[in-house]
Parts: sequence; structure tokens; C-alpha cells
Amino acid sequence: MGSRASTLLREEEIEEIKKETGFSHSQITRLYSRFTSLDKGENGTLSREDFQRIPELAINPLGDRIINAFFPEGEDQVNFRGFMRTLAHFRPIEDNEKNKDPTASEPLNSRTNKLLFAFRLYDLDRDDKISRDELLQVLEKVDVEQKMSIRFLH
Repeated sequence: MGSRASTLLREEEIEEIKKETGFSHSQITRLYSRFTSLDKGENGTLSREDFQRIPELAINPLGDRIINAFFPEGEDQVNFRGFMRTLAHFRPIEDNEKNKDPTASEPLNSRTNKLLFAFRLYDLDRDDKISRDELLQVLEKVDVEQKMSIRFLH
């Protein structure tokens, strides 16, 4: 499957994604292989259902919010480029000052962009505010998950 994935992704695309996301060539090809294995419709995009088949997201109390983060408002499919842009927020923060180009945009994994990404996970109605109800929903999901874990361990 790895060879299939690398042949479908052009070298120019890999270089553009590297520049935009900070992922290495090998990380991009590995993630492309994972992307294509999740793409059950074999149409070059992932749906919410494709993400829901990922066991780690299915059991995560914030799984639905993480999945929603991959989809721009009104969209129900995400292509590989969008998939990589979202994953870039999860990359560790690096010392970006060494090679800082003053004309370049802030990296997707910068502290500011990570905070904005996390904020959007909680802002369900996308009104640029986290209401009391939105916060309570998250706390309740996490609390239920903790109670289930405690029962399982005893």
C-alpha cells in the first residue's frame, strides 16, 4: 500500500505540503498512506464516517469535536491537503525563530494557532465565544468518561 500511496502523491504536492505544514517528506508519505487506507469511498476525500471508524477517536470524549475540526463550515468531505493542515496543529512547537522569514505566515503549529484551534474545539456554534453551555457539555463528556474508566478499573 505504501508504494501506491507514494505514486499518487506528486513530488510538487509533497514539497508544498512540507512548506505549509512543517511535516517531513517521510511523514507526509506515511500520513498519505494512512489517509488512503481511511478513504473507504476511494474518492480522495474523507467523510465524518471515515473518521468515526478510527478507534481512538470513537472512544475519545471529544472525538466528535476533533472530527469536526477537520471540516470547514458547510463541508462534509476533507481532502488530503486539508487533512494535513489540521494535523499540523498537533505537531510540537519548534524553535521557529532560527529560520524565521518575516514575510512568511505564522506556522500552523505556533502557540497562537494551537490556542485558536483548541478554542474552536469548544466553540460549537462558531460565534467566537465559548458559552457556559458549551463548556459544561465538554466537562460533562470528560466527567462521564472518567467515571466509566474508574468503574472499569474497579
